[in-house]
Amino acid sequence: MKERPIRLLIVDDHTIVRQGLIALLEDEADIRVIGQAGTGQEALALVEARQPDLVLLDITLPDLNGLEVTRRIVRAWPGIRVLILTMHEEEAFFFEALRAGAAGYVLKGADSDELLYAIHAVCEGGVYLPPKLAASLVQDYLNRQPQPFLEEIPLTPREQTILRLIAQGLTNRQIAERLGLSLSTVKTHRQHLYEKLGLHRRSELVAYALRRGLIAPD
Repeated sequence: MKERPIRLLIVDDHTIVRQGLIALLEDEADIRVIGQAGTGQEALALVEARQPDLVLLDITLPDLNGLEVTRRIVRAWPGIRVLILTMHEEEAFFFEALRAGAAGYVLKGADSDELLYAIHAVCEGGVYLPPKLAASLVQDYLNRQPQPFLEEIPLTPREQTILRLIAQGLTNRQIAERLGLSLSTVKTHRQHLYEKLGLHRRSELVAYALRRGLIAPD
């Protein structure tokens, strides 16, 4: 059965930005823009009325800022994902967005492929980080790991391949397509990796892959 498209709400105070995003996304068969808003209050009203899967949200809005809108969405509708799309490059904004409950953060200077990747990653239950920031976070995480984390855990060749692709940032669906596997099989392998390695988050899998030389740091 064909999966239904991602139902997306665009929130930005600039009409030309919203129109540009709609033009970019209208040719994507698995994404459907179900509405647009120019203020935080309009966004909250549309979220309640239309129940999107994902809200693509700017931080700078004329009434409520995007961080407050994110907090209200996550609190009232925990199943709806929020992806911040903003011009703010400062790490402080990124961390505040995560604390507010956003599942991802994309800069407006990113190319269309990065935005599409982030949309799919977030809607599949992942978290999207800007590549430069992700690299610094992973390195910081590695620096703080206790030595027991270095214990060697034997992995099958298939598990090593899937771990490497996860660490490279591929989604479950992309891994399935690349390896010719079903989506459920990839999800099962991923869960086995978490259980075998005693890990809980993707960042920990990335750190483990780096430690084991399965991927090279940038």
